[in-house]
Amino acid sequence: MPDPVRPEFLPDPALDRDGMESLQRDIAEAARFSDDLPIDPSTVRVGDDTAGRDDPVALDDFDAGSDDSGDGSGLSSSTGNGSGSDPAPEPPLVAGVDQAFLDDRAVSAVVVLRGGEVVERTYAVTDLSVPYVPGLLAFREGGPIVDALATLATDPDLYVLDGSGRIHFRQAGIATHVGVLFDAPAVGVAKSLLCGTPDGDVDGRPAGWRTPIRADDRVDAPAGTVIGHAYQSRQYDSSPVINPLYVSPGHRVSADTATDIVASLGGEYKLPEPTRLADAYAEEAKREVAGDDRE
Repeated sequence: MPDPVRPEFLPDPALDRDGMESLQRDIAEAARFSDDLPIDPSTVRVGDDTAGRDDPVALDDFDAGSDDSGDGSGLSSSTGNGSGSDPAPEPPLVAGVDQAFLDDRAVSAVVVLRGGEVVERTYAVTDLSVPYVPGLLAFREGGPIVDALATLATDPDLYVLDGSGRIHFRQAGIATHVGVLFDAPAVGVAKSLLCGTPDGDVDGRPAGWRTPIRADDRVDAPAGTVIGHAYQSRQYDSSPVINPLYVSPGHRVSADTATDIVASLGGEYKLPEPTRLADAYAEEAKREVAGDDRE
């Protein structure tokens, strides 16, 4: 399982607002918004394993009754391309992280994929101690995420989180906070824009379109710095107005590579597969916890 490398950055909900913001500035200073990955980003994918299936939701068929703490030992090895050349590199382990909420508790879920295969699912239930405050999400949800990651048997190569990374007032959204805490490559994928200014109008764009998000006077970065992208992951004929995702680097990845990674993790839905599956599993776990509460 992954262990915090920088425990001084553990989110402390007991801090006052000034203390939280000061810690975020320290985290942003420690973050690296350039490519420093232990993997080749071009090997990050889900499409190769799901292409050609009639039902792209097949990833949801992961057996909920199986051992969710699998170590990946049952994975088949890469078989190469049949031409006698070296085998294609095995896709890295990508963890999607998302949460659901039950009363005053967070159900934090992690789904780990290798290519199109789910190799582990796990969750933790943690009491919440602070309300949601824009820009301070990590102090509400960061502890629950740390608790969930502590239950992993695998050690992911890359984390994709529901929330912002560098697209943040102090350049330290939850993806940056988690990435620096574990010194692991991390990407934030948000459904709305917290701050920054897009280069172009984001409405009604075709699938695959992207535009830079630049620092404005609300961001602790030089004006005009590219802090992420608006990325149009999907459009549907039946619903032409689909809003883009807001993708930003968390740690050890650049803005361009972060968006490329999210594009490579796309499926038939708006969200990238790791966070889409984590969202679904969080809701499943929430129902399970609620059922236990009633017993």
